[in-house]
Amino acid sequence: MTVNQKILILDDEVDVGEFVSAAAQGMGFECTATTDATTFLKALTPDTTLILLDLMMPGMDGIELLRLLGEQKCKASIVLMSGVDKRVLKTAAQLAQVLGLSIVGHLQKPFRLTELEGILARSSEPATLPIVQPEAQITQNEELRNAIERDEFVLHYQPLIDIATGRILGVEALVRWQHPERGLIFPDNFIGRMEGLGLIDELGWIVVNRGLSEVGQFANGDGRAPMLSLNESVYSLHDLKLPDILVSIAEKYGISPGNVTIEITESRLIEELSRTLDILARLRMKQVKLSIDDFGTGYAMMQQLKIIPATEMKIDRSFVQDMQSSEQDRIMVEKSIEMGHELGMNVIAEGVETQEQLDFLRLKGCDGAQGYLFTRPLPPAELVSWLKTYRSGLVH
Repeated sequence: MTVNQKILILDDEVDVGEFVSAAAQGMGFECTATTDATTFLKALTPDTTLILLDLMMPGMDGIELLRLLGEQKCKASIVLMSGVDKRVLKTAAQLAQVLGLSIVGHLQKPFRLTELEGILARSSEPATLPIVQPEAQITQNEELRNAIERDEFVLHYQPLIDIATGRILGVEALVRWQHPERGLIFPDNFIGRMEGLGLIDELGWIVVNRGLSEVGQFANGDGRAPMLSLNESVYSLHDLKLPDILVSIAEKYGISPGNVTIEITESRLIEELSRTLDILARLRMKQVKLSIDDFGTGYAMMQQLKIIPATEMKIDRSFVQDMQSSEQDRIMVEKSIEMGHELGMNVIAEGVETQEQLDFLRLKGCDGAQGYLFTRPLPPAELVSWLKTYRSGLVH
Protein backbone atom coordinates (compact mmCIF):
# COMPACT_ATOMS: atom_id res chain seq x y z
CA MET A 1 0.00 0.00 0.00
CA THR A 2 1.35 3.39 -0.94
CA VAL A 3 1.82 5.69 2.05
CA ASN A 4 0.75 9.32 2.40
CA GLN A 5 -2.45 8.85 0.43
CA LYS A 6 -4.78 11.66 1.50
CA ILE A 7 -8.49 11.43 0.78
CA LEU A 8 -11.01 14.25 0.87
CA ILE A 9 -14.70 13.28 0.92
CA LEU A 10 -17.65 15.55 0.14
CA ASP A 11 -21.13 14.20 0.81
CA ASP A 12 -24.05 15.96 2.47
CA GLU A 13 -25.03 12.69 4.16
CA VAL A 14 -22.96 12.31 7.32
CA ASP A 15 -23.45 8.53 7.36
CA VAL A 16 -21.97 8.17 3.89
CA GLY A 17 -18.93 10.23 4.84
CA GLU A 18 -18.39 8.12 7.95
CA PHE A 19 -18.81 4.87 5.96
CA VAL A 20 -16.28 5.89 3.32
CA SER A 21 -13.86 7.24 5.95
CA ALA A 22 -13.95 4.02 7.96
CA ALA A 23 -13.22 1.92 4.88
CA ALA A 24 -10.43 4.22 3.71
CA GLN A 25 -8.77 4.47 7.10
CA GLY A 26 -8.92 0.70 7.40
CA MET A 27 -6.84 0.54 4.21
CA GLY A 28 -4.26 3.00 5.56
CA PHE A 29 -5.47 6.25 4.02
CA GLU A 30 -5.50 9.59 5.78
CA CYS A 31 -9.10 10.81 5.49
CA THR A 32 -11.12 14.02 5.87
CA ALA A 33 -14.90 14.05 5.37
CA THR A 34 -16.95 17.21 4.80
CA THR A 35 -20.65 17.90 4.22
CA ASP A 36 -20.59 21.26 2.40
CA ALA A 37 -18.72 22.79 -0.51
CA THR A 38 -17.19 25.66 1.43
CA THR A 39 -15.53 23.37 3.98
CA PHE A 40 -14.48 21.04 1.18
CA LEU A 41 -12.70 23.82 -0.73
CA LYS A 42 -10.91 24.98 2.42
CA ALA A 43 -9.76 21.42 3.16
CA LEU A 44 -8.52 20.82 -0.39
CA THR A 45 -4.71 21.09 -0.53
CA PRO A 46 -2.01 20.17 -3.07
CA ASP A 47 -1.34 17.10 -0.90
CA THR A 48 -4.83 15.71 -1.54
CA THR A 49 -4.40 12.62 -3.70
CA LEU A 50 -7.99 11.39 -3.97
CA ILE A 51 -11.38 13.12 -3.88
CA LEU A 52 -14.69 11.30 -3.43
CA LEU A 53 -17.35 13.76 -4.58
CA ASP A 54 -21.13 13.52 -4.29
CA LEU A 55 -22.85 15.16 -7.27
CA MET A 56 -26.17 15.83 -5.54
CA MET A 57 -25.15 18.56 -3.11
CA PRO A 58 -27.29 21.44 -1.80
CA GLY A 59 -26.08 24.90 -2.77
CA MET A 60 -23.07 24.34 -5.03
CA ASP A 61 -23.68 20.98 -6.66
CA GLY A 62 -21.07 18.50 -7.81
CA ILE A 63 -21.09 19.65 -11.45
CA GLU A 64 -20.31 23.21 -10.37
CA LEU A 65 -17.54 21.90 -8.16
CA LEU A 66 -16.07 19.92 -11.02
CA ARG A 67 -16.00 23.07 -13.12
CA LEU A 68 -14.25 24.91 -10.29
CA LEU A 69 -11.74 22.09 -9.79
CA GLY A 70 -11.02 22.18 -13.51
CA GLU A 71 -10.37 25.93 -13.38
CA GLN A 72 -8.01 25.34 -10.44
CA LYS A 73 -6.26 22.58 -12.43
CA CYS A 74 -6.78 20.14 -9.57
CA LYS A 75 -4.44 17.15 -9.90
CA ALA A 76 -6.09 14.83 -7.37
CA SER A 77 -7.79 11.70 -8.65
CA ILE A 78 -11.58 11.90 -8.40
CA VAL A 79 -14.30 9.35 -7.71
CA LEU A 80 -17.85 10.51 -8.39
CA MET A 81 -20.63 9.34 -6.07
CA SER A 82 -24.35 9.82 -6.59
CA GLY A 83 -27.80 8.33 -6.51
CA VAL A 84 -28.71 10.02 -9.79
CA ASP A 85 -29.33 8.06 -12.98
CA LYS A 86 -26.22 6.13 -13.99
CA ARG A 87 -26.15 7.81 -17.40
CA VAL A 88 -26.04 11.24 -15.73
CA LEU A 89 -23.15 10.01 -13.60
CA LYS A 90 -21.26 8.90 -16.70
CA THR A 91 -21.96 12.20 -18.43
CA ALA A 92 -20.51 14.00 -15.41
CA ALA A 93 -17.43 11.78 -15.61
CA GLN A 94 -16.98 12.65 -19.29
CA LEU A 95 -17.40 16.35 -18.50
CA ALA A 96 -14.74 16.11 -15.81
CA GLN A 97 -12.31 14.52 -18.24
CA VAL A 98 -12.94 17.30 -20.74
CA LEU A 99 -12.11 19.75 -17.94
CA GLY A 100 -8.74 18.04 -17.52
CA LEU A 101 -9.63 16.23 -14.30
CA SER A 102 -8.58 12.67 -13.51
CA ILE A 103 -11.66 10.50 -12.98
CA VAL A 104 -10.70 7.09 -11.62
CA GLY A 105 -14.16 5.70 -10.93
CA HIS A 106 -17.76 6.31 -9.98
CA LEU A 107 -19.98 4.83 -7.30
CA GLN A 108 -23.73 4.54 -7.79
CA LYS A 109 -25.53 4.87 -4.46
CA PRO A 110 -26.19 2.70 -2.62
CA PHE A 111 -22.82 1.02 -3.15
CA ARG A 112 -21.27 -1.99 -1.49
CA LEU A 113 -18.14 -2.00 0.64
CA THR A 114 -16.42 -4.25 -1.91
CA GLU A 115 -17.07 -1.68 -4.68
CA LEU A 116 -15.60 1.09 -2.53
CA GLU A 117 -12.58 -0.98 -1.53
CA GLY A 118 -11.92 -1.87 -5.17
CA ILE A 119 -11.75 1.78 -6.18
CA LEU A 120 -9.61 2.68 -3.16
CA ALA A 121 -7.23 -0.18 -3.98
CA ARG A 122 -6.82 1.06 -7.55
CA SER A 123 -6.23 4.60 -6.34
CA SER A 124 -3.37 3.38 -4.15
CA GLU A 125 -1.34 2.37 -7.21
CA PRO A 126 1.90 4.27 -6.81
CA ALA A 127 3.83 7.05 -8.33
CA THR A 128 2.90 9.41 -11.05
CA LEU A 129 5.26 11.92 -12.51
CA PRO A 130 4.94 15.32 -10.85
CA ILE A 131 3.47 18.18 -12.83
CA VAL A 132 6.33 20.28 -14.15
CA GLN A 133 6.62 23.70 -15.67
CA PRO A 134 7.48 23.93 -19.40
CA GLU A 135 11.07 24.93 -18.68
CA ALA A 136 11.52 21.71 -16.71
CA GLN A 137 10.09 19.60 -19.51
CA ILE A 138 13.47 19.38 -21.23
CA THR A 139 14.89 17.66 -18.16
CA GLN A 140 11.96 15.26 -18.08
CA ASN A 141 12.34 14.42 -21.76
CA GLU A 142 16.06 13.86 -21.29
CA GLU A 143 15.22 11.57 -18.38
CA LEU A 144 13.13 9.43 -20.72
CA ARG A 145 15.99 9.14 -23.19
CA ASN A 146 18.37 8.26 -20.36
CA ALA A 147 15.88 5.71 -18.98
CA ILE A 148 16.19 3.73 -22.21
CA GLU A 149 19.99 3.85 -22.14
CA ARG A 150 20.07 2.87 -18.45
CA ASP A 151 17.56 0.04 -18.91
CA GLU A 152 15.16 1.44 -16.31
CA PHE A 153 11.99 -0.03 -17.83
CA VAL A 154 10.62 -3.23 -16.30
CA LEU A 155 7.63 -5.46 -16.93
CA HIS A 156 4.88 -6.48 -14.56
CA TYR A 157 2.53 -9.27 -15.59
CA GLN A 158 -1.18 -9.85 -15.02
CA PRO A 159 -2.60 -13.33 -15.68
CA LEU A 160 -5.57 -14.00 -17.96
CA ILE A 161 -7.83 -16.67 -16.49
CA ASP A 162 -9.98 -19.19 -18.35
CA ILE A 163 -13.42 -18.58 -16.82
CA ALA A 164 -14.70 -22.11 -17.48
CA THR A 165 -11.75 -24.02 -16.00
CA GLY A 166 -9.88 -21.48 -13.88
CA ARG A 167 -6.65 -22.29 -15.70
CA ILE A 168 -4.13 -19.72 -16.90
CA LEU A 169 -4.75 -18.62 -20.49
CA GLY A 170 -1.77 -16.29 -20.62
CA VAL A 171 -0.12 -13.25 -19.11
CA GLU A 172 -0.25 -9.64 -20.23
CA ALA A 173 3.04 -7.74 -20.03
CA LEU A 174 2.64 -4.20 -18.69
CA VAL A 175 5.58 -1.81 -18.83
CA ARG A 176 6.64 0.27 -15.82
CA TRP A 177 9.41 2.83 -15.41
CA GLN A 178 11.54 2.02 -12.38
CA HIS A 179 12.74 5.56 -11.75
CA PRO A 180 15.82 5.70 -9.50
CA GLU A 181 14.33 8.54 -7.42
CA ARG A 182 10.55 8.54 -7.93
CA GLY A 183 10.02 4.81 -7.77
CA LEU A 184 7.60 2.93 -9.99
CA ILE A 185 5.95 5.10 -12.65
CA PHE A 186 2.95 3.86 -14.61
CA PRO A 187 2.68 4.03 -18.43
CA ASP A 188 -0.07 6.67 -18.56
CA ASN A 189 2.60 9.06 -17.33
CA PHE A 190 5.19 8.45 -20.03
CA ILE A 191 3.82 6.57 -23.08
CA GLY A 192 2.31 9.68 -24.68
CA ARG A 193 5.51 11.66 -24.25
CA MET A 194 7.62 8.84 -25.63
CA GLU A 195 5.38 8.76 -28.69
CA GLY A 196 5.85 12.51 -29.07
CA LEU A 197 9.62 12.22 -28.68
CA GLY A 198 9.88 9.43 -31.23
CA LEU A 199 11.08 6.95 -28.60
CA ILE A 200 8.11 4.59 -28.69
CA ASP A 201 9.72 2.14 -31.11
CA GLU A 202 12.76 1.73 -28.86
CA LEU A 203 10.53 1.17 -25.84
CA GLY A 204 8.40 -1.27 -27.82
CA TRP A 205 11.34 -3.48 -28.69
CA ILE A 206 12.55 -3.35 -25.08
CA VAL A 207 9.13 -4.70 -24.02
CA VAL A 208 9.13 -7.37 -26.73
CA ASN A 209 12.62 -8.62 -25.87
CA ARG A 210 12.05 -8.60 -22.13
CA GLY A 211 8.62 -10.19 -22.34
CA LEU A 212 9.78 -13.01 -24.59
CA SER A 213 12.85 -13.60 -22.45
CA GLU A 214 10.85 -13.73 -19.19
CA VAL A 215 7.66 -15.59 -20.14
CA GLY A 216 9.36 -18.99 -20.01
CA GLN A 217 9.64 -18.81 -16.23
CA PHE A 218 5.83 -18.80 -15.99
CA ALA A 219 5.54 -22.27 -17.59
CA ASN A 220 3.20 -24.83 -16.09
CA GLY A 221 4.07 -28.36 -15.07
CA ASP A 222 4.49 -29.62 -18.64
CA GLY A 223 7.03 -26.90 -19.38
CA ARG A 224 4.83 -24.92 -21.76
CA ALA A 225 4.94 -21.16 -21.37
CA PRO A 226 1.60 -19.34 -21.23
CA MET A 227 0.40 -17.06 -24.01
CA LEU A 228 2.23 -13.72 -23.84
CA SER A 229 0.19 -10.59 -24.59
CA LEU A 230 2.15 -7.49 -25.57
CA ASN A 231 0.70 -4.00 -25.97
CA GLU A 232 1.77 -2.31 -29.19
CA SER A 233 1.48 1.39 -29.88
CA VAL A 234 -0.25 2.24 -33.15
CA TYR A 235 2.70 4.54 -33.80
CA SER A 236 4.94 1.46 -33.94
CA LEU A 237 2.85 -0.24 -36.62
CA HIS A 238 4.60 1.46 -39.50
CA ASP A 239 7.71 -0.67 -39.99
CA LEU A 240 7.04 -3.38 -42.57
CA LYS A 241 9.87 -5.41 -41.05
CA LEU A 242 8.07 -5.63 -37.69
CA PRO A 243 6.50 -9.10 -38.26
CA ASP A 244 9.84 -10.64 -39.30
CA ILE A 245 11.76 -9.07 -36.42
CA LEU A 246 9.12 -10.10 -33.87
CA VAL A 247 9.15 -13.70 -35.05
CA SER A 248 12.95 -13.85 -35.02
CA ILE A 249 13.05 -12.60 -31.42
CA ALA A 250 10.42 -15.15 -30.39
CA GLU A 251 12.42 -17.96 -31.98
CA LYS A 252 15.57 -16.69 -30.26
CA TYR A 253 13.92 -17.33 -26.89
CA GLY A 254 12.25 -20.58 -27.95
CA ILE A 255 8.74 -19.12 -28.00
CA SER A 256 6.34 -20.10 -30.76
CA PRO A 257 4.93 -17.09 -32.65
CA GLY A 258 1.52 -18.67 -32.11
CA ASN A 259 2.05 -18.16 -28.39
CA VAL A 260 2.28 -14.38 -28.76
CA THR A 261 -0.65 -11.95 -28.85
CA ILE A 262 -0.25 -8.33 -29.91
CA GLU A 263 -2.82 -6.05 -28.27
CA ILE A 264 -3.84 -2.92 -30.13
CA THR A 265 -6.09 -0.28 -28.62
CA GLU A 266 -9.25 -0.29 -30.70
CA SER A 267 -9.95 3.45 -30.34
CA ARG A 268 -6.69 4.32 -32.09
CA LEU A 269 -6.76 1.80 -34.94
CA ILE A 270 -8.83 3.86 -37.32
CA GLU A 271 -6.35 6.76 -37.23
CA GLU A 272 -3.52 4.70 -38.70
CA LEU A 273 -5.46 1.92 -40.39
CA SER A 274 -4.10 2.36 -43.91
CA ARG A 275 -0.54 2.04 -42.60
CA THR A 276 -1.16 -0.94 -40.37
CA LEU A 277 -3.25 -3.41 -42.38
CA ASP A 278 -0.16 -4.77 -44.15
CA ILE A 279 1.61 -5.44 -40.85
CA LEU A 280 -1.44 -6.87 -39.09
CA ALA A 281 -2.16 -9.27 -41.92
CA ARG A 282 1.45 -10.47 -42.03
CA LEU A 283 1.53 -10.96 -38.26
CA ARG A 284 -1.46 -13.26 -38.55
CA MET A 285 0.14 -15.11 -41.47
CA LYS A 286 3.06 -15.80 -39.15
CA GLN A 287 0.61 -17.20 -36.55
CA VAL A 288 0.97 -14.22 -34.16
CA LYS A 289 -2.42 -13.52 -32.57
CA LEU A 290 -4.07 -10.09 -32.52
CA SER A 291 -6.25 -8.64 -29.78
CA ILE A 292 -8.45 -5.55 -29.98
CA ASP A 293 -7.92 -3.97 -26.58
CA ASP A 294 -10.36 -1.71 -24.67
CA PHE A 295 -13.21 -2.78 -26.95
CA GLY A 296 -16.21 -0.48 -26.83
CA THR A 297 -14.35 2.79 -26.23
CA GLY A 298 -13.73 3.83 -29.85
CA TYR A 299 -15.80 5.34 -32.61
CA ALA A 300 -15.42 2.86 -35.47
CA MET A 301 -15.83 -0.49 -33.76
CA MET A 302 -17.90 -2.24 -36.40
CA GLN A 303 -15.70 -1.21 -39.32
CA GLN A 304 -12.58 -2.31 -37.47
CA LEU A 305 -14.04 -5.67 -36.50
CA LYS A 306 -14.90 -6.19 -40.15
CA ILE A 307 -11.39 -5.68 -41.54
CA ILE A 308 -8.91 -6.36 -38.69
CA PRO A 309 -7.92 -10.06 -38.55
CA ALA A 310 -8.17 -10.13 -34.76
CA THR A 311 -8.35 -13.38 -32.82
CA GLU A 312 -9.32 -11.82 -29.50
CA MET A 313 -11.50 -9.04 -28.15
CA LYS A 314 -10.94 -7.49 -24.71
CA ILE A 315 -14.00 -5.78 -23.25
CA ASP A 316 -13.02 -2.50 -21.62
CA ARG A 317 -13.08 -2.45 -17.82
CA SER A 318 -15.43 0.54 -17.74
CA PHE A 319 -18.27 -1.70 -18.95
CA VAL A 320 -17.34 -4.68 -16.79
CA GLN A 321 -17.20 -2.75 -13.54
CA ASP A 322 -20.74 -1.38 -13.83
CA MET A 323 -22.49 -4.10 -15.80
CA GLN A 324 -24.56 -5.32 -12.86
CA SER A 325 -25.83 -1.91 -11.83
CA SER A 326 -26.17 -0.39 -15.31
CA GLU A 327 -28.49 -1.90 -17.89
CA GLN A 328 -26.58 -0.13 -20.67
CA ASP A 329 -23.25 -1.63 -19.57
CA ARG A 330 -24.79 -5.06 -19.12
CA ILE A 331 -26.13 -4.97 -22.67
CA MET A 332 -22.75 -3.80 -23.99
CA VAL A 333 -20.99 -6.71 -22.28
CA GLU A 334 -23.54 -9.31 -23.39
CA LYS A 335 -23.58 -8.15 -27.01
CA SER A 336 -19.80 -7.84 -27.15
CA ILE A 337 -19.46 -11.47 -26.03
CA GLU A 338 -22.03 -12.60 -28.59
CA MET A 339 -20.48 -10.59 -31.40
CA GLY A 340 -16.94 -11.68 -30.58
CA HIS A 341 -17.94 -15.32 -30.63
CA GLU A 342 -19.88 -14.97 -33.86
CA LEU A 343 -16.75 -13.48 -35.43
CA GLY A 344 -14.64 -16.38 -34.20
CA MET A 345 -12.81 -14.48 -31.45
CA ASN A 346 -12.01 -15.31 -27.87
CA VAL A 347 -13.52 -12.69 -25.56
CA ILE A 348 -11.66 -11.48 -22.46
CA ALA A 349 -13.21 -9.22 -19.81
CA GLU A 350 -10.84 -6.69 -18.25
CA GLY A 351 -11.10 -5.17 -14.77
CA VAL A 352 -12.86 -8.10 -13.06
CA GLU A 353 -12.85 -7.34 -9.35
CA THR A 354 -15.66 -9.34 -7.74
CA GLN A 355 -16.89 -12.93 -7.74
CA GLU A 356 -20.31 -11.60 -8.73
CA GLN A 357 -18.84 -10.12 -11.91
CA LEU A 358 -17.02 -13.37 -12.70
CA ASP A 359 -20.19 -15.42 -12.18
CA PHE A 360 -22.11 -13.14 -14.55
CA LEU A 361 -19.40 -13.41 -17.22
CA ARG A 362 -19.37 -17.20 -16.86
CA LEU A 363 -23.15 -17.28 -17.28
CA LYS A 364 -22.85 -15.24 -20.48
CA GLY A 365 -20.14 -17.47 -21.92
CA CYS A 366 -17.20 -15.08 -21.74
CA ASP A 367 -13.95 -16.95 -22.35
CA GLY A 368 -11.46 -15.24 -20.08
CA ALA A 369 -11.01 -12.64 -17.39
CA GLN A 370 -8.27 -10.57 -15.83
CA GLY A 371 -8.38 -8.19 -12.92
CA TYR A 372 -7.85 -7.61 -9.23
CA LEU A 373 -10.17 -10.50 -8.29
CA PHE A 374 -7.21 -12.69 -9.17
CA THR A 375 -4.21 -10.41 -8.72
CA ARG A 376 -2.81 -7.02 -9.59
CA PRO A 377 0.03 -6.95 -12.16
CA LEU A 378 3.12 -8.44 -10.51
CA PRO A 379 6.88 -8.36 -11.09
CA PRO A 380 8.19 -11.65 -12.55
CA ALA A 381 9.41 -13.20 -9.29
CA GLU A 382 6.15 -12.41 -7.49
CA LEU A 383 4.09 -13.78 -10.38
CA VAL A 384 6.05 -17.05 -10.32
CA SER A 385 5.15 -17.42 -6.63
CA TRP A 386 1.52 -16.46 -7.27
CA LEU A 387 1.21 -18.93 -10.14
CA LYS A 388 2.58 -21.75 -8.02
CA THR A 389 0.01 -21.12 -5.30
CA TYR A 390 -2.83 -20.56 -7.76
CA ARG A 391 -2.13 -23.66 -9.82
CA SER A 392 -1.83 -25.82 -6.72
CA GLY A 393 -5.33 -24.69 -5.77
CA LEU A 394 -6.66 -26.03 -9.09
CA VAL A 395 -5.43 -29.56 -8.34
CA HIS A 396 -8.16 -31.64 -6.78
